[in-house]
Amino acid sequence: MKRLFSFLITIFITNLLFAQTENYKIAIDNFQANYNAAKYDEIFNRFSPEMKQALPIEDTKQFLIGLKSQGGNIESMEFINYQQGTYAIYKTKFEKTVLAVNISLDDQNQINGLFIKPYEKPQENENKTVNSLNNYPKEIAEIIFSKSKDFPNNTQLSIALIQNGKTKYYGIIKVNDTIKPAENQKNIFEIGSITKVFTSTVLASLVENEKIKLTDEINSYYPFTFKDNIKINFESLANHTSGLPRLPENLDLSNEINPYKNYGKTEIDEYLKNLLTLENKTSKTYSYSNLGAGLLGYTLGLSQKTSFQKLLQKKIFDKYKMKNSFTSSQNLGNSLIKGLNTKGEIVSNWDFDVLFGAGGILSTTEDLAIFANAQFNPKNKELELTRKTTFDIKENTKIGLGWHKLESANGENLLWHNGGTGGYSSSMIMKVEEKTAVVILSNVFDINDKIDALSYELINKTNKK
Repeated sequence: MKRLFSFLITIFITNLLFAQTENYKIAIDNFQANYNAAKYDEIFNRFSPEMKQALPIEDTKQFLIGLKSQGGNIESMEFINYQQGTYAIYKTKFEKTVLAVNISLDDQNQINGLFIKPYEKPQENENKTVNSLNNYPKEIAEIIFSKSKDFPNNTQLSIALIQNGKTKYYGIIKVNDTIKPAENQKNIFEIGSITKVFTSTVLASLVENEKIKLTDEINSYYPFTFKDNIKINFESLANHTSGLPRLPENLDLSNEINPYKNYGKTEIDEYLKNLLTLENKTSKTYSYSNLGAGLLGYTLGLSQKTSFQKLLQKKIFDKYKMKNSFTSSQNLGNSLIKGLNTKGEIVSNWDFDVLFGAGGILSTTEDLAIFANAQFNPKNKELELTRKTTFDIKENTKIGLGWHKLESANGENLLWHNGGTGGYSSSMIMKVEEKTAVVILSNVFDINDKIDALSYELINKTNKK
């Protein structure tokens, strides 16, 4: 059940190669120093409010004192990886034992997750994976292979590298522990939360056509008053500052196979009328919300007296000639690549109703490359509007409408979003000024950390050519 949250909520891995690495290093260094000095109050003071409530000061002290009694002081902490993009794993050598310290940070770099367990060495594949990407440029082939060799058999990656108006495709498939080339740029994958960029683009298009304003409240499009007379505007839904939670509390999470299918008009109306709550003060705090993005898309449809899916088709797919982008997985035949879980087993595609705008699009790297290239044309004003900063999340990290905006250590500006559903992981990153982009679609659930890392590495390599 808990894993459902990682399916669609585009985990904020903007920090994976930038600020998060440094933030986690600071957090873990402080943890080690305070733990060894028995300054347990200092560790507690770095907890988020939710963490403090879940693990009060006395419980925290008792836990850490017991840990020291059994393990002794910490001698060293070695970063291993980011698990599901949500927390960092450190191999921690205590005086008496070796444990895994798992830690997660919130947007304020406060500890909002901490659990410690016996360290288990990452399993290595018994069958050595073979690199058969001989037809690809050696350096590109090695980068792709290094990030994909541990994926299950039947994994496919569809990759587009865009530079100077030219797009090159590098598809792969893993069969019998061999990574082989595959021409799959026309094949269809679920793109998950990259959909949010398209939802915001429909919003921007309506704004450019003076149909609505970013500051307009969505309330007027509903024939009832929202609970507690809460007001929500369009921009706050597009940049995750509405204060809405990640998911509505009346979403039935028992259906992990297809969790959004049965959440329709009745459910969203019930939520807005009787269950609506804000977790943060509107427009003051960034808090990623699938509910917010889904509500945005649904309301845009209401505003134009049509469905959001039809708006999306007209405003984006038709305009940019994205002929292989779809709003349903039905009737796609062999063009649709089947999604897999982490064990390589085929899983069900996801269906969406009113929350479609959060993650419902299916597309190809060929179509997403068209969308990326369209970003480089200054005539596309609605695309330009989505890229303008609307909120500063933290140092070096901002958000426009849908797009997250990152500034790397060397001062380069990137636009980024990723996505994940029950059987797919995806990533899209661009440097608009340099007219370069990388699109990666995969048919495996919960590999966003590696897909994002691959996209960053490829765009940096592309820029050097």
